[in-house]
Amino acid sequence: MSGWSYPDASLQDLVKMVKGFIDMLILASGYQSSGRVAHWDSHNITKALQWALFLQHVLRDLSSSDDYKESLKELDAALCELTANPYLPQGLAHLSLKVLSRASEFMLEHLISVFPLRDEHLKALLTANVEMDYHTHQNTDSRSLNGIFETLMCSTSKNPVPNERNFPREESLNSLPNSSPSGQAVDSIRCGFSLFTAQALERRQLTVSLISSAETGLNILSSGLRDLYEREDNNALNVNVKHTTNFMTEERPIGSAVWNSWKSRSLSYLLDKRTIRLVSGASLLFSAPKSQWIQVFQRIDISSQLEDSLREIVELTLLGCVVDRWSFLIDRLILTSYEFVTTSRLYNEVHNYVQRGCREEIINSKEKGIIEYLEGFLHNRLYLLWELSPVLAAFAIPSWSNLFRKYLTELDGQVTGDFSLTRSCSSTNERKEHRECDLAERIWCLHVCHGGGSDVESGSFSA
Repeated sequence: MSGWSYPDASLQDLVKMVKGFIDMLILASGYQSSGRVAHWDSHNITKALQWALFLQHVLRDLSSSDDYKESLKELDAALCELTANPYLPQGLAHLSLKVLSRASEFMLEHLISVFPLRDEHLKALLTANVEMDYHTHQNTDSRSLNGIFETLMCSTSKNPVPNERNFPREESLNSLPNSSPSGQAVDSIRCGFSLFTAQALERRQLTVSLISSAETGLNILSSGLRDLYEREDNNALNVNVKHTTNFMTEERPIGSAVWNSWKSRSLSYLLDKRTIRLVSGASLLFSAPKSQWIQVFQRIDISSQLEDSLREIVELTLLGCVVDRWSFLIDRLILTSYEFVTTSRLYNEVHNYVQRGCREEIINSKEKGIIEYLEGFLHNRLYLLWELSPVLAAFAIPSWSNLFRKYLTELDGQVTGDFSLTRSCSSTNERKEHRECDLAERIWCLHVCHGGGSDVESGSFSA
């Protein structure tokens, strides 16, 4: 027998209301399901906020009386069933009764977090907030609209942006005091929507400023690394004599200029702004269930057979394998010091590591799912790996996978001269094919990743 006893709405009606609220939140994030930009005017924003207020009031009523305890439990169970749906956007997977109790704030947060925040959208948002504040209190307060603006300006100036380390909210649309509030608190409550939005916009602006500063620093570092590896490349060309025999049979050690050139080139790729953005995208994409991100790639693969699109799919999936250990990857490269060794020795060390095998417990389930997909995707497209940075293939393809064995087999074939894949190397001014340079760099990257021994095997590479 159902324990639902709330008289003002049935459980089915409330579930429909919550589903409608979820649909609004998805649109409030800035885009439609088709990928097109979602356009909001002040009227629709007001309707969305009124929808959120209704859910807040219901949650407040259900929580205010022990008579509705069973009803609250049933609503909670229905909400858990909704959030367990694999097709629900992962950004809303934490939707709960607690979140619905502050549905207005939650809706505003999504409307404010839209990227990019266009002028039209901002104007509509602010207009809707002021209208909501004004109409909410027009029956209990005879002040004019100018009075509302004065209160808002006064409250905002007295409530500066919180410390960026924790961003606590100064006011809440939902936390009305039981006792009689002070005059300032009354003003804040009367302008609850507008004040919350003003402070949230200030926090957003501060965050954007911090991100901009970080990007500026990253650009300077990346530019410096690009200049460095270009100089290292030139030095490497000056100190190396062109190979006339199989470079794996020679015992000449790798020069420090060549070593540093590979290191700088790898770091430059990892710290490039484009790569950082792809890492961020991979982190978001692969936090979703496997069925969802596979659908995304299938649509791209079907809609576009362009080499650039296919290569980006491979790059994004490889980055998805290392996103959880990105900082470690960069640290490992930075701490790699020059060794007076030959390429053949590095090559043998890589093979020795692979022959020792990989312990089962370091296999990550998310990584395994990505690699399984990539193995199928690269079945007849292995050449795409040679169009990406050598450091990405070395660090991202786990040694336990069939893909790693295929990659190593292809590398073996190219080393012995029986190769099917070639790549144009940019280390010469003439941009001629320079297979040996590319192979040596790939062997070096594999050595840095897999030849380090204990720290890799002890779990540094496990997620």
